[in-house]
Amino acid sequence: MQARVKALETLLTDKGLIDPAAIDAIVDTYETKVGPRNGAKVVAKAWSDRAFAEWLKADATAAIASLGFAGRQGEHMRAVFNTPECHNMVVCTLCSCYPWAVLGLPPVWYKAPAYRSRAVIDPRGVLQEFGFSLPDGVKIRVWDSTAELRYLVVPLRPVGTEGFSEEQLADLVTRDAMIGTGLALVPEDIR
Repeated sequence: MQARVKALETLLTDKGLIDPAAIDAIVDTYETKVGPRNGAKVVAKAWSDRAFAEWLKADATAAIASLGFAGRQGEHMRAVFNTPECHNMVVCTLCSCYPWAVLGLPPVWYKAPAYRSRAVIDPRGVLQEFGFSLPDGVKIRVWDSTAELRYLVVPLRPVGTEGFSEEQLADLVTRDAMIGTGLALVPEDIR
């Protein structure tokens, strides 16, 4: 896939149809200005500010936009909060609807037919393939992202993070945790 993209980019550049500097600016935008760090900031704020967490539950689109993260497939958002009894996981069964403003570019596996079908049929099996398993008593709820509504999973706040700043908390939040195919890191993971 990468070779095909590079070949297409080279061909379009050679024909004068695209400007490589414009492509670089777009890539830079998705690498540094939008992406999982934005979502991590949203989650960290929800973990540390109860009023913000309640607002995020009630109107995720507005709460997220208040932090400056809006648009580009993030116009209609819903935040779903993991609990000790329920783990949330997001999939788009029809295509690859994904909240770019808070999660950046979707990972390749998110768009893969195998993930899109198996996440609904066998979510526990998929989570095991991502490297973790949940206790049998924990319910897994799978949310189907659509063009009308996209989801952000707010993972459980790790134990031992009392007194952490929002910036320190954000360092614990991964893209996969915000999709529900991973868990937040624990402090020992980043030291």
